[in-house]
Amino acid sequence: MQEKTITITIDEQGHSTLDLDGFVGKECEKAFEDFRGGDTVKLEQKKAAYYVSQHSEQERTRH
Repeated sequence: MQEKTITITIDEQGHSTLDLDGFVGKECEKAFEDFRGGDTVKLEQKKAAYYVSQHSEQERTRH
């Protein structure tokens, strides 16, 4: 199983970015929502891993 990393960066103006690494498919959304809380999202960019199904990732890691 791939290690999961969450990186939160807050700049001098108080703006934050959230980078999820090692998450696949809908688990990306779940982790993001847990951190987002009630904050407003100004820009959302999904990585390629978001579009990979968890089933596909499990099959890939078994081989």
